[in-house]
Amino acid sequence: MARSDEAAAFFYAVYSAVQEIPPGKVTSYGHIAKLIGTPQRPRQVGICLKHLPSDTGARFNHDNVPWQRVINSKGIISPRSVPAATLNQATALQAEGVTVTTSAMGELMVDLREYGWFPRSLPSEADEGLEDSSSDESDDDDEDEVGEEDEQVDHEEGSDAGDSARLRRR
Repeated sequence: MARSDEAAAFFYAVYSAVQEIPPGKVTSYGHIAKLIGTPQRPRQVGICLKHLPSDTGARFNHDNVPWQRVINSKGIISPRSVPAATLNQATALQAEGVTVTTSAMGELMVDLREYGWFPRSLPSEADEGLEDSSSDESDDDDEDEVGEEDEQVDHEEGSDAGDSARLRRR
């Protein structure tokens, strides 16, 4: 089934934003949603990443969208129905120099104070003359995200989002 233009634009915006997360940094599903102008949709960000194509011929795919850099707002790698997928994400982050620890509850965690990336806008928007987003500092609104996006999604193959225009901040 083909995606609607609106859905394709959302997938495009999510994948484009995730591509801007620097190596060795992580951010939350909620922060990606905020950066693309849809702060109420952190779970949908997780769904987009779940459906990221593995086909390297697709415009956005596992090789050019660093899906592993998106975790939940508590710093936890969201559990999956297939436990190996959670371990794959931890391994990919460790390969970038991110320290992943195991909590007392057995959850895989990343220290957001050390590895968090929470700019006020995307670097590409700053390049276009919008507000500066070079800071890795979190703004006060990120505290409201806790618990909003504990979406449990498996990272698996999906389809390409197409060339729809990027969502703009509202």
